[in-house]
Amino acid sequence: MEVFRYLPHVFFVSKYGLEHFEDAMRLQYELTKRFSAEFSIRAYLVKYPAQTCARLAEWTKDSNVHVRRLVSEGTRTRLPWAPQLRAFQQDPAPVLALLEQLKDDPELYVRRSVANSLNDVAKDHPEIAVATCRRWLAKATPDRKWIVNHALRSLVKKGHPGALKLVGAGSAPKIRVETVRFSARTVRIGDRLKLSFELVSASRETQSLLVDYAVHFVKKNSSTSKKVFKLKRIMLESGERVTLSSTVSFREMTTRKHHPGLHRLEALVNGRPFPLGSVRLR
Repeated sequence: MEVFRYLPHVFFVSKYGLEHFEDAMRLQYELTKRFSAEFSIRAYLVKYPAQTCARLAEWTKDSNVHVRRLVSEGTRTRLPWAPQLRAFQQDPAPVLALLEQLKDDPELYVRRSVANSLNDVAKDHPEIAVATCRRWLAKATPDRKWIVNHALRSLVKKGHPGALKLVGAGSAPKIRVETVRFSARTVRIGDRLKLSFELVSASRETQSLLVDYAVHFVKKNSSTSKKVFKLKRIMLESGERVTLSSTVSFREMTTRKHHPGLHRLEALVNGRPFPLGSVRLR
């Protein structure tokens, strides 16, 4: 927790440094080595977008990993716990130009930030994100392939055809879902539900399958909200069957409140839904 001694400094430069661009940028350059200036830099991206992006472009080549990571993390359009960068949500070109310089960074710390930033772009501009990933995959190293897979995770969960194709899960699966088992058909808020099901190949060829599952959680107004959970990437041989299992938590969370009602579950295989059944939450 020692690094948090610099948190007040980050807030200070965000609030009081805006009329002193050069001093403020020098301060943030030093602060981010010790803590992180990913929150304070956003005020400068709003007030001085071109000037700040030009400085960040210089920092993509900095020898310090924390400075390079600031470039990708500070420009995230949907950085958690921070105001969204509305201008870059409308036009992500300045962000993409910076990510382009960092996509082959030697540090995983930076590459993970690049992937998270591109994942943010995908939420507002899915086709632009898919096109960027398609271009990045040309002669891609394993590290860059990892960035693409991580950057497309939200689109893959939504079943975006272009994203699924890029991660090798674009073909329609030839499978049957059998032997669905729930540990209970009625559960209470706070309980955990165990589920399992079998996938059976109906193809004469080996299939590459990306398997997730979704829970349609009941909301306060009785409508439902779909939440996708990762399961497994499998190669299914002709005629082969495989059992997959997971646990669904109905514990109260700060990010999700539960409400009584019928919760529908489905398997997602290469983005295609296969009904599993439903459970009643009391």
